[in-house]
Amino acid sequence: MRRPITQLPKAHLHLHFTGSMRHPTLVETAAARGVHLPQALVDEWPPKLRATDERGWFRFQRLYDIARSVLGEPDDLYRLLLEAAEDERSAGSRWLEIQVDPSGYAARFGGLTATLELVLDAARVAEETTGVGIGLVVAANRTRHPLDAKALARLAVQYAGRGVVGFGLNNDERRGRALEFEGAFRIARRAGLLSVPHGGELAGPRSVHECLDMLEAHRIGHGVRAVEDPYLVERLATQEVTLEVCPSSNVGLGVVEDVSRVPLRHLFDAGVPVALGTDDPLLFGPRLAEQYQIARDVFAFSDHELAELARMSIRASAAPESLKKEMLVGVDAWLAAPEPAG
Repeated sequence: MRRPITQLPKAHLHLHFTGSMRHPTLVETAAARGVHLPQALVDEWPPKLRATDERGWFRFQRLYDIARSVLGEPDDLYRLLLEAAEDERSAGSRWLEIQVDPSGYAARFGGLTATLELVLDAARVAEETTGVGIGLVVAANRTRHPLDAKALARLAVQYAGRGVVGFGLNNDERRGRALEFEGAFRIARRAGLLSVPHGGELAGPRSVHECLDMLEAHRIGHGVRAVEDPYLVERLATQEVTLEVCPSSNVGLGVVEDVSRVPLRHLFDAGVPVALGTDDPLLFGPRLAEQYQIARDVFAFSDHELAELARMSIRASAAPESLKKEMLVGVDAWLAAPEPAG
């Protein structure tokens, strides 16, 4: 027996809003709202996905959009964030940064500002109830016009220091290059928000370079294809840019054929800071503790290395400094405890 992963303090830095929903909650809420779910989201869950071609990505996006459509009432958002925070607490996570694109919900909840305020209040309630700290990352959709991203950046800036901690860029990076969104990220960075775009998932090293050069990324969502460029890996390590690596997602979307091919060990051994994440457990299944279990079982991470992964996630987060120190002390205590006998 080894030290319980669920007792290791950690931060979760890569989780999408709708994608955080529990599967039973999706089914129950869809029934209550009269939304028909395809079999891939009911009896065949988790769905078989592969997004390495345009058709596969379209299917993934369609399932995500259907899941989002069940969130029709404010109570649905409060429930989603409360359950997400409960799941974080069960995994040993003390801090969650969750990504939301308010434009995906604005038509139902009174516009962009009203939607963001609703999500922020739901996060506040969940935080007070569970004790898990929550920061919001407002994320632009790279398949939409860069002017839309600028509008979202200005909105995010209004709530900097009031629950919004970062600005992101998601969706299929093959359909919208990072450099096109430099203006939006400049707005966000000037207000002190973290720059946390997606890159290096379905597109190669150029995507990661653009996140670094044009968006001045503090962290990069996924980034695993950086390993195709040894210079880039060295640069990430030297500049201490954290990659939010999501093993189950990489397999689910076909980025790699098998979880053993996720370059987690390669990146870690090269000195690249790594924060394990789940991306969209509603569609991929496993949650945060399972990602650490993958590191232990598949990549032979020792408890000392798991502790360092947890530290990396904490250091790269936007959590208050007092909470960071508390979590880091907790990591040391977890590691100092004797391994369970058995």
